Amino acid sequence: MQAQRLLMMAVAATLAGAAPAVAQTIYPIDRAEILEGSHFDFKVEFPNAPTSADVNVTINGKPAAETLGRATTFMQNEEGQKHSALWLRGASLPAGRYVVEATQGANKSTVNWEVFATATPRRAKNVILFVGDGFSIAHRTAARIMSKGLKEGRYGGELAIDDMSNMALISTSGTDSVVTDSANAAHAYTTGHKSCVNALGVYCAQNALTLDHPKVETISEVIRRRSKMSIGVVTNSEIEDATPASMVAHTRRRSDFNDIVKMFFDVKPDVIMGGGSPNFLPKATNGSKRTDDLDFIAKFKEAGYSIATSKTEMNTAVSGGAKKMLGLYNTGNIDGAFDLRLAKKGSVSKFPDQPDVVEQTKAAIDMLKGNEDGFFLMVESARIDKYSHSLDWERAVFDTIMLDNAVKAAKDFAGDRNDTLIIVVADHAHPVSLIGTYNDDRPGQLLRDKLGVYQDSVVPNYGPRDADGYPTDVNTSRRLAVVFGSYPDTCDTGKPNMDGERVPAVAGAEKGTYVANEKDCTAPMAVRKQGNLPFDSNSGVHAADDVVLTAMGPGAEKFRGHKPNTYVFRVMTEALALGGK
Repeated sequence: MQAQRLLMMAVAATLAGAAPAVAQTIYPIDRAEILEGSHFDFKVEFPNAPTSADVNVTINGKPAAETLGRATTFMQNEEGQKHSALWLRGASLPAGRYVVEATQGANKSTVNWEVFATATPRRAKNVILFVGDGFSIAHRTAARIMSKGLKEGRYGGELAIDDMSNMALISTSGTDSVVTDSANAAHAYTTGHKSCVNALGVYCAQNALTLDHPKVETISEVIRRRSKMSIGVVTNSEIEDATPASMVAHTRRRSDFNDIVKMFFDVKPDVIMGGGSPNFLPKATNGSKRTDDLDFIAKFKEAGYSIATSKTEMNTAVSGGAKKMLGLYNTGNIDGAFDLRLAKKGSVSKFPDQPDVVEQTKAAIDMLKGNEDGFFLMVESARIDKYSHSLDWERAVFDTIMLDNAVKAAKDFAGDRNDTLIIVVADHAHPVSLIGTYNDDRPGQLLRDKLGVYQDSVVPNYGPRDADGYPTDVNTSRRLAVVFGSYPDTCDTGKPNMDGERVPAVAGAEKGTYVANEKDCTAPMAVRKQGNLPFDSNSGVHAADDVVLTAMGPGAEKFRGHKPNTYVFRVMTEALALGGK
């Protein structure tokens, strides 16, 4: 155990060296908005390891323990490090404004908290939160052109995500960086707190072990404590990945997949669907990624869950009246719509019966809707982000259309009942833009000769759309020109990659560097592009651009103008009246 702790401390030191230390020493941090009655870990870190007699912590002028109603714990040289820490795990507070002051000699730190109440009666019976991972404006525009058509400047219809009553701009930066990752960004929606890159359900303190950082309660945990509502988590990524994990997880390192599986089991959402089965299997099982002998598929089954490994098994369980399900449809990420419907690449041949996000959403709603106390469902279209990292915009846009179809299914469920709040938002953006169209009939031998801008950006001639709005042919003579603002050394072909997800860069001769993938560079008219990212980057990166949120239903009217991402949690908990002493 001591050896493990020393190893983890070394890992923590590596993490600390990879990113600037968080400046705050009081957790929760300044300007935190905290749901009344929700649980959080209160921590104050003091540099240079003072004794308890050398420090003082007050909340609204009173000793912290008096305000919090419980004794605090003081640790000098916490974990053998050169700081001391005052703790109270699982704290909670009534509504109000709080000023926290921590003094150490002549030095004083101050933060302000707002603990907010939620009005009664409850306004929404159900909340459905759709997260398009990396979903940016260009994805939305391209999806509308592809799925609805464009004639004389007007679209042939509106997307389901557009045709909603309220809209807001959401900013996504975290405590430690301008540009966030999916963990910290999704965590803001599910906890109402800001945090740092790679963190889920915790503030980033100086703790060595990833699971020891100050925790904040997730919306799933609040629901489990304070209501009889059902909970669903749906994604086409590995279920342990950042966005779905944000519903249950408390870890400084989003890659703690084995721990995250246990956290799913601890919270037990009624519906859990995605990929990532190897982390549920005991280490003796072929293909397992666990380091212990725990069999979480067996544990979920013993807890009353139906287990589904395919669309057929999922639908059979739903039609049979299942109310709890663990659906694991792939060993990795579930394939996106482009491969499931058109290219048949990725892992489609290995997993031919995977459900898409739309089918999972419909199944989840069917299982959850019978609860008279309502439900909270989070649905992620994850591969918009993953394909954007690969600079594979056609796949990203197909998954945007898939997200839109899933939202339509939710809107069909909500109908005129006015008891379901539906929110559609990205966790962060990608630097992606639609700049014109490629037209193979334009003269010239270079890709840039084929690019039409302004009056020459003629409408694409994608193949006929199927019943779900997907083009049946995208490798046509006129195509959208979608470009990324961040990329490694790479080659742009100007055409969809029908042979599988794009690989923009491969390992270079020098360890830790990446160069253009020559497979793309040999394509007709391919353009070699010198990267604008650090040499150790092999794919595109996120952007700090604001993202668009659209919403409808009770509580949606609160979304307008510009808001921080933590505001989404506040609106959801207010609509469900989850606050209380």
